[in-house]
Amino acid sequence: MTASLDTLPKRLVANAQRFPQRTALREKEYGIWQTHTWERLLRRVAALSRGLERLGLGRGDRVAILGDNRPEWVIAELAAQSTGAISLGIYQDSVAEEVRFLLEFAGARFVVAEDQEQVDKLLEVAERLPALERIVYDDPRGLRGYDHEKLIQLAEVEAIGEGRDAEATRASFLERVGATGGDDVAILSTTSGTTGKPKLAMLTHRNLLSMAAHLLSVDPMTADDEFVSFLPLAWIGEQMITVACGLTAGFTVNFPEEPETVQENIREIGPHTMFSPPRIWENLLSEVQVKIEDAAFVKRRVFEWALAVGYRQTDARRERREQGAAERARSALAEWLCFFWLRDQLGLRRIRRAYTGGAALGPDVFRFFHAIGVNLKQIYGQTEVSGISVMHRDDDIAYQTVGTPLPETEVRLADDGEILTRGESVFVGYDQNPEATAETLVDGWLHSGDAGFFDERGHLVVIDRVKDVMTLADGTRFSPQFIENKLKFSPYVKEAVVFGGGDYPLVAAMITIDFANAGKWAERRQLPYTTFTDLSQKPEVRALVREHVIGTNRDLPPAARIRRFLLLHKELDADDAELTRTRKVRRRFVAERYRELVAALYGAGSEVAVASEISYQDGRTATMRTALAIETLDDTKAERDPQAGPTAREAAR
Repeated sequence: MTASLDTLPKRLVANAQRFPQRTALREKEYGIWQTHTWERLLRRVAALSRGLERLGLGRGDRVAILGDNRPEWVIAELAAQSTGAISLGIYQDSVAEEVRFLLEFAGARFVVAEDQEQVDKLLEVAERLPALERIVYDDPRGLRGYDHEKLIQLAEVEAIGEGRDAEATRASFLERVGATGGDDVAILSTTSGTTGKPKLAMLTHRNLLSMAAHLLSVDPMTADDEFVSFLPLAWIGEQMITVACGLTAGFTVNFPEEPETVQENIREIGPHTMFSPPRIWENLLSEVQVKIEDAAFVKRRVFEWALAVGYRQTDARRERREQGAAERARSALAEWLCFFWLRDQLGLRRIRRAYTGGAALGPDVFRFFHAIGVNLKQIYGQTEVSGISVMHRDDDIAYQTVGTPLPETEVRLADDGEILTRGESVFVGYDQNPEATAETLVDGWLHSGDAGFFDERGHLVVIDRVKDVMTLADGTRFSPQFIENKLKFSPYVKEAVVFGGGDYPLVAAMITIDFANAGKWAERRQLPYTTFTDLSQKPEVRALVREHVIGTNRDLPPAARIRRFLLLHKELDADDAELTRTRKVRRRFVAERYRELVAALYGAGSEVAVASEISYQDGRTATMRTALAIETLDDTKAERDPQAGPTAREAAR
């Protein structure tokens, strides 16, 4: 990294000088793709930066950004950083109290909000935020009647910044950008918060650009590439690709029209690179599985034949075995008949590399995408390491591992198996939290809190969080996350929380169904239902999930097999703090919240009652009690030959 390009705003200026008329950002609005060239992007960033400065923004101040993925998010972030301020991304689906906590803790003086929905959250808590001076909103629809002294439209701030002398404004902006340095804090990034309230990791420009340089040295991207940004920009994973890599490589970042049109927009753009957490890949797999269930007999048989060929091909490639001429011909036919068209439907036709990170992806899901021709690779890292420290290489992929360290990144194991990382991308500490910083950052080594080991090929294998690893009845250590990922291979299972080891005498699970897919399954069988609770407790649905659990047990060692499970009466929800905003299960919180259900799983009964409150439009409330059945499994089905009974897929038909 050259000193002259050691910050994100300096990269923006360089790109605008290098290819001013190339497309930097593209957004679909009202059905038409609208573009920001690098020159236009620079002009808007300069105007907003100057406007915020004239409103009182100074070096070291915090600017929060709240909204969906749009060009204005990137513009606001770069504008703040150009002034020497620090940006703080907040998840767009955060409730008002979560927003208040983050703004108060960070001491944010300015917030850039997308629309009325986000402004309403801010005004709800504004009186409890004395440090908050301005709420800058972008979309004015619905806000005409709002009269609040802190509200100002983003276009008005840009107009203030442009002033009367464009050349003077630009010169002033370039001077401020030149004063920024690589060791300046660029963003405050919220940690996942799986064990409590999120912390704010301080990441410098050097951290982010070092990570981008290391990633691009392994998997080069160019200015001709296309990328679709649809995951929350508050997440470090999206910052990693959209902002850090986007500014470094200069490729085009595309923003979908609406969250509901992401799949359609991805197919329109045909990105060359895609990065998604496991839930996105699991959802795509579920979509394929459900559509194949509904397909005509001939199409279903062609898909099943092609998938078997794909599995043989990807296994041979992974094991470095040569395939014969006949097998290569079958692979070519499977590609022509099935896989090309399937990838096209999923928007993955032009994908050169796809990444998954943020949590472990089940090996079965991993293997499926490789079978259909998607070069899917696992990456591993944390917010505190700017998103990534370990990844697969194109020619060295193993489904159970996360690959090998990035260049100039050291990874080793502590005596207890905890994964430690050191390198330029490691953060400088937690904002206003020296105690947590001292615990996490020791002698330059980042203590991840994850347990793992290196296999014989030098690949890192991540087991689970150190605190979550189970010690089973036979004394071996096992990952509940591994079992949960096996369970989620079913299109009818959305989430699973596994308990076992320690004080628990056996392995048990709480499972939530995928309401959309399970609902379609029920409708095809003319099985009536009304609500999520009603559907989840249908005996037929329990039997469907039971067969999948039995199939999962066949792949597990005896001590790790699930002996009892129940289907939850509701979906796990981030608004209820059961999931993080990146949709990771907060295991200990769930265990505490549903302690009666967990106790019942380890009791002698066959059902447990739960109470839920119903609210009526007239303000009345009522309490409804639902009996959840507890399923008990033995080893007879798991021990027998897997070919002797129905697979989970067969049971689902």
